Amino acid sequence: MANTFTDLAADAFKAADVVGRELVGFIPSVTINANGSERVAKGDVIRASFTRSATAVNVSEAMTIPEGTDQTVDNKTLTINNSRAVQIPYTGEDVMHLNNGIGFQTVYGDQILQAMRTLANEIEADLAQEAYQNASRAVGTAGTTPFASDFDLLADARRILVDNGMPSNDGQCTFVMDTAAGANLRKLAQLQKANEAGGTNLLRQGTLLDLQGMMIKESAQVQSHTKGTGASKLVNGAGAVGDTTITTDGGSGTILAGDIVTFAADSANSYVVNTALANGTFAIGSPGLQAIIADNNAITVGNNYTANVALHRQAMELAVRAPAVPDGGDAAVESEVITDPVSGLTFEVRMYKGYRKTMIEVATAWGYKAWKPDFIATVMG
Repeated sequence: MANTFTDLAADAFKAADVVGRELVGFIPSVTINANGSERVAKGDVIRASFTRSATAVNVSEAMTIPEGTDQTVDNKTLTINNSRAVQIPYTGEDVMHLNNGIGFQTVYGDQILQAMRTLANEIEADLAQEAYQNASRAVGTAGTTPFASDFDLLADARRILVDNGMPSNDGQCTFVMDTAAGANLRKLAQLQKANEAGGTNLLRQGTLLDLQGMMIKESAQVQSHTKGTGASKLVNGAGAVGDTTITTDGGSGTILAGDIVTFAADSANSYVVNTALANGTFAIGSPGLQAIIADNNAITVGNNYTANVALHRQAMELAVRAPAVPDGGDAAVESEVITDPVSGLTFEVRMYKGYRKTMIEVATAWGYKAWKPDFIATVMG
């Protein structure tokens, strides 16, 4: 097997192109921080700076230049919390058996493809969960697949985002849904008719065009949320517009991250819990309450739902690197780092040789963070 790695590298690059075009909706919809020349260790921290809202002052003429208003730049961090690999062992006899049949090159190329698919699906699932558990507010009916008769919920989700201050004219907003919602959307007559849809893409190729200013994508990793057991809880102390921390009293049970809560005093908004109930308090996504909530107002926890998500690219970040190796290298005899040009995912393929045996490893390390709940909204299904 000493002369196989050139073929392995070629197959790895080919596989990366295929994986990058698979049905993933969240990976291409977030900010990707990928660098094929850098390595990271699990637990490493990536820092980002964020500016706060500015304060305006009255213009006052004077012969001296004003000092200006001091501003605070916040520091937020993203942690590399996954370092994962798929390992593919081969003995000399395995290779001989394959070469007597379908061929070793064909099989291990497919195995590399499957390894990349596995890792990409894990990353996609992480992003899907991070997105819906850090959304600001929600629309739709829990337990009911959206778009059965129209796509009005897309307009409702967009309204949440633009009301929260999301940029609406930069083409960076995406709606990611499961295939059940996708099927309903494709069945809508107004999207199938060329004169109403503006083209035949959906009718002929099954391609969904942008709707309501959002790119439309599907994902196999859209999450199903099981609600907490919270019941009969009340607000402890009045809540002001903009508050994100809610103090409770009375009642029983849990309120989990991702739960949808409503307040008796605010029937217009469904809030997404970002931090689970602990010590009597839980947190909802920014920009927080949209109405004043009086003391002892009733809190209702919504039902189980499928978490389709509308988000802006700047709402979330995915950092991907090759996993760490010791100074001077390890026992690998060959390695290739591949950054997929479509999804931006970085994979490393390494070959280790033992006694009449070889092990091929496909690995990557990643971390993710929802920076701006304001720019994330859930469409329940």
